[in-house]
Amino acid sequence: MSDDLMRVKVLLPSEVFLDVAGVRRVVFETSEGAYGLLPHRLDCVAALVPGILTYETENGPVQYVAVDEGVLTKAGAQVSVAVRQALAGSDLAQLQAAVEKQFVAQAEAERITRRAMTQLERGFIARLEKFPSA
Repeated sequence: MSDDLMRVKVLLPSEVFLDVAGVRRVVFETSEGAYGLLPHRLDCVAALVPGILTYETENGPVQYVAVDEGVLTKAGAQVSVAVRQALAGSDLAQLQAAVEKQFVAQAEAERITRRAMTQLERGFIARLEKFPSA
């Protein structure tokens, strides 16, 4: 790999989501705004907010990755992004639709989980009330 190119890895808790060599530039979002990385930039660490990570390869179009909050590190030519969730795409409209669909499914799963936890808590409290006080 040339000194003027980077390698980008997007890491999820259970897998390597993306591993791309030959990257010219990377743009990411933090709570302070959007930042860009070029190959000769100093090494850094950044806390990511949910948003779009953009990268451009030496012989391909700009690519997009929707990421959850996480951490980006740049060490030499290696850029690592550790997040809980990610979706990739080359078309922003399709990526937005996929993200919305995933968030709706995730919100439904969280609602079901909260309802189950509430029922467990109510049952626990009801059983505690049946114990005689000392």
